[in-house]
Amino acid sequence: MKFTAQQIADILEGKVVGNPDEEVSKLSKIEEGEKGSLTFLSNPKYNPYLYTTNASIAIVNDDFLLEKEISTTLIKVENAYKSFSKLLEFYNEVKNNKTGREAPHFIADSAKVGTNEYLGAFSYIGENVTIGNNVKIYPNCYIGDNTTIGDDCVIFAGVKIYSETQIGKHCKIHSGCIIGSDGFGFAPNEKGEFKAIPQIGNVIIEDHVDIGSGSTIDRATLGSTIIRKGVKLDNQIQIAHNVEIGKNTVIAALTGVAGSTKIGENCMIGGQVGIAGHLILGNNLQIQAQSGISKNLKDGLKVQGTPAFNYGDYFKAYVHFKNLPTVVESVNKIEKRLNTLSEKYE
Repeated sequence: MKFTAQQIADILEGKVVGNPDEEVSKLSKIEEGEKGSLTFLSNPKYNPYLYTTNASIAIVNDDFLLEKEISTTLIKVENAYKSFSKLLEFYNEVKNNKTGREAPHFIADSAKVGTNEYLGAFSYIGENVTIGNNVKIYPNCYIGDNTTIGDDCVIFAGVKIYSETQIGKHCKIHSGCIIGSDGFGFAPNEKGEFKAIPQIGNVIIEDHVDIGSGSTIDRATLGSTIIRKGVKLDNQIQIAHNVEIGKNTVIAALTGVAGSTKIGENCMIGGQVGIAGHLILGNNLQIQAQSGISKNLKDGLKVQGTPAFNYGDYFKAYVHFKNLPTVVESVNKIEKRLNTLSEKYE
């Protein structure tokens, strides 16, 4: 796809300084710009690169003043950073604006698919599935029986969605995710063998949820595993059976949440956090990376460590931990002196 400077300026409500017919077909960092690429400049630290870049078009702030001549066409806007972000969103929409049905694909006769859909090659739509309008399902996706997917969702390549799953509107599920697989439920029999407990619940994902690549959300044993509105999950996250994650909570990569734990709203959870099962975690929590959560947490806490505790106390304790060899050496010296004094006065 090619765009002229004037077309881009019209999108951004900016002003062209240079050749309005200059064309670009790709994006680049200003220090790596090449002919045919579009870049932006918002940080004054990078001003020198504008005079050496080979980018064809650069987005700059309205108040930017040239110190010498350049060959790059400029688009002046109120805020270069925000305008470039807006352009990235527009570019992404255009790039992913696929429609139609690629062959081969399978749609069960009982399934209902809305308008303006995209079904990639080798996608499978099971019995009694309901898919809304403007939904994009990329190649090699599996949508199990009785699943519902709301309007304007994007299901990227290789996603597997098991039966009975309910997905709201405006959701994105990235490649390699598995939604609705069995929860980790086993019980020992009289021989000490572990037998699977049937997992007959489902997964409910509300509106405006993003789920990163390779993440897994298990179906409930009974009832539902629930991901509330606005939740954002990073890549490679494990959400176990019957977990509930509150509205607008964000969780970074490699975090695992064990079964039946309830996480509140507006929480921020760092990477590689381990959360034990059957806990109740409050709203507005901040859990630092690599923490281990083994007990209930009240609203608004900031915690770190394993087991996690107040992160201010954690940092104070960590200072002493780093100095532990020195402290031990000092204690040994004091003990040796005391022993010497004791022997002297005996």
